[in-house]
Amino acid sequence: MRHLLTHDGLAAVDALLQRRPLLAFDFDGTLAPIVAQPDKARVGPGIARRLAALAEWLPLAVVSGRALADVRARLGFTPQYVVGNHGAEDAADARAAAAHAQRLDALRDRLARDAPALGGAGVVVEDKGASIALHYRTARDRAAAAALIDGMLAAPDPALRVFGGKMVVNVMAADAPDKAKSVCGLVARAGCDSALFAGDDVNDEPVFAAAPSDWLTVRVGRDDPHSRARWFLDGTAEVPVLLEHMLATLQRGAV
Repeated sequence: MRHLLTHDGLAAVDALLQRRPLLAFDFDGTLAPIVAQPDKARVGPGIARRLAALAEWLPLAVVSGRALADVRARLGFTPQYVVGNHGAEDAADARAAAAHAQRLDALRDRLARDAPALGGAGVVVEDKGASIALHYRTARDRAAAAALIDGMLAAPDPALRVFGGKMVVNVMAADAPDKAKSVCGLVARAGCDSALFAGDDVNDEPVFAAAPSDWLTVRVGRDDPHSRARWFLDGTAEVPVLLEHMLATLQRGAV
């Protein structure tokens, strides 16, 4: 990965803008800082203002691990597209999202039975409909909490997909689209042939890995040296700098 806020990086941004791409962003850890209490996460007013302005120039999407209604309420602006549950919940296909949610019913029953052990370990179960998240960020012994989750999910279930994140383990239907499929679908839906995608976590890596060479993929943070993103930003504090640069480029008619 190379730092995006360099001469070469910003030149790559400007070149992409000439192609009128889809602009797509993860939410937690990208547009909003990760916080100990997920319910406190919000897009700051400065970022929301810049994103709203960019959405007047180009199609813009937010693709989040949160439930669709949850992430919408935290944006402070209205993008053209919002997709939730790691790609599994798209307002354009509510029936599919309901089917993906139904495939988690057996796991819901098991988590209900194991609720005392999970609660005792400090694991917070978040049922988002089309996915379930088991958070252990606030556990007193994170290693023990993670081990408990791993043990509960150790038996393979071909109907489910399990993947990690930043102090969280996520579960969703195996046949649900991931973020890579979702972003590719949005590019086509928006009538674009390229995209900028920015994300910060394990569930964003499928987009980085699947992106065509002419897309611009950005990892927010350099905590994963094995990331498949081509560029990085040094945390959420650099996101508004990128947004401001894109706005300035568009407004001065350089694309």
